[in-house]
Amino acid sequence: MENKTEQNIIIKLLYKMPSLMFGLFLYGLAIDLGLYSRLGMSPWDIFHMGIVNHTSFSLGEISIMAGFVIILISMLLGVIPGLGTVFNMVFIGLFIDLINNTGILRTPDTLIFKILMLLSALATMAAATYFYLKVELGAGPRDGLMEGLIIKTGKPVWIIRGSIEVTVLIIGFIMGGPVGVGTLMFAFGIGPCVQLAFKIGKYDSKEAQHMTFVDLYKSIKPAKQSEQ
Repeated sequence: MENKTEQNIIIKLLYKMPSLMFGLFLYGLAIDLGLYSRLGMSPWDIFHMGIVNHTSFSLGEISIMAGFVIILISMLLGVIPGLGTVFNMVFIGLFIDLINNTGILRTPDTLIFKILMLLSALATMAAATYFYLKVELGAGPRDGLMEGLIIKTGKPVWIIRGSIEVTVLIIGFIMGGPVGVGTLMFAFGIGPCVQLAFKIGKYDSKEAQHMTFVDLYKSIKPAKQSEQ
């Protein structure tokens, strides 16, 4: 008979899945909205597109590969990933390609609608960050870096997120990624938008206790031992 403690852990994880997956879907949607606005993409996606232009891989596939590398680097720096970290790495890339392949998004004919699409991408990405982080199953590869720096420096979200985005923007530009006015909006606007989403949802990065794989193992181990 399966231990009740282990059952409770599984139930809690399943309970968090809808918010996690919804957030990851929104992330994929936000990236595609930025792509089809043709006004410039977010700094990270400029970096990704720079690689796409020189390979046979899709944007989603490059996103997954880059996320994997970032996780490895973060682990070397002492950042332990969680289930949400791996889901972020995999499913955002899958959702990017899935949405893109459906053909439901098209570039608007007028500038005003392109701008509205870009603003929608910004708002959607901020909401996505909140929905997947609030379940505390581990930040994504890129947001893990953001949260780690927030905790270590004590600086507000907008400064840390903005600094990361500007740095990646410069690297992406050097690599030949598609830079436009929308890129600047992402670089300087995503920080305040994420902070607003956190405020509305009452999520505090400094108080969040994300479950890493080590935490998950420690919570399951006693349950396994009690069965013996």
